Amino acid sequence: MENAVPTAPIGGAHADAQRVLDRAVTDGGVPGILAEIRAGDRCWFGTAGVADTETRQARRPQDRFRIGSVTKTFTATVVLRLAAERRLALDDTVERWLPGVVAGNGHDGSRTTIRQLLNHTSGIFSHTHDQPALSQQESYTPHELVRIAMSHPADFPAGTGWAYSNTNYILAGMIVERVTGRALADEIAERVTGPLGLTGTYLPRGADPTIQGPHSRHYTRLHSPDPDAETYDVTDMETSVYWAAGGMISTAGDLNRFFAALLGGQLLPPEQQRDMLTTTPTQNWLPHSTYGLGISTVTLPSGATVWGMGGAIFGSWSYAYGTRDGEHLVTTNINGDWTTGGWDDPIGIFTDLLDTEFRPSGSLPA
Repeated sequence: MENAVPTAPIGGAHADAQRVLDRAVTDGGVPGILAEIRAGDRCWFGTAGVADTETRQARRPQDRFRIGSVTKTFTATVVLRLAAERRLALDDTVERWLPGVVAGNGHDGSRTTIRQLLNHTSGIFSHTHDQPALSQQESYTPHELVRIAMSHPADFPAGTGWAYSNTNYILAGMIVERVTGRALADEIAERVTGPLGLTGTYLPRGADPTIQGPHSRHYTRLHSPDPDAETYDVTDMETSVYWAAGGMISTAGDLNRFFAALLGGQLLPPEQQRDMLTTTPTQNWLPHSTYGLGISTVTLPSGATVWGMGGAIFGSWSYAYGTRDGEHLVTTNINGDWTTGGWDDPIGIFTDLLDTEFRPSGSLPA
């Protein structure tokens, strides 16, 4: 696999994109926002606001940030590479690899497949919906997270519906570790980030709360709708609750390189690529979206459809989407989790940015 790093700047053709970034700060009230647009071997980086509200330092291309559920795409890629090696099959049951783990309250691991974990058709309750249970201790093991999920009724029998569940990817990470006998962080590093040269991307090990390397500060208002709500710095945050579902750290450039390689067919053989990109309609999730195996589509207001994944975690919201062939990509991050003004949440900002970049009449100029 080649590390296809953009080498030439796109230039000044992205005034509309820069205006969206500026409005995110002036109208949306976010602390800071950055975006990298990649088209073939050309790239453009834009930013507005600050990386640190005390020092007023600007956000930089090398800044690392928590990517939330974009982690799922990395986890799914590892699972699919193991399927390509015939070390597991997507239609294996969870019970085969994790006997007795998924059981009770309508959950049945013997009727739930790995494929259903990856495309969120398992019906497994998401442990992150039980915040009181997640406030009892500082860190959690994957088994503890699954037990929290099992204490609640299943959303529906496996294969009969669609519901976004972080527990699905906790189980997928556990299966990777059972199959390989190695830590998920090592598998991601060996199979994905290392070969692609993604030096700013990693899954933290254990209960490490820090962001290694250069990074922006991360700020949260704890989902309060009050425009005067207190703001907290959550840059150092223990993320074992999210792990294989949302615990990774990356940069805008690394995410663009990852999705370029993934969508461009460099990471998966054709059969597994087809499996990943076979999507199902979503419910109560991103507007106008479908979901495959760790990857999604979003149809923008202009009618253009983009492929990628979004992620939200306290203090950091990210979007990484682009064309189906991976040739034209946009990754953006906000180092806060609220908006004011005309947007209900950061997704509205991301949608406006993507629509500006991918609207049919706004093709990338030479």
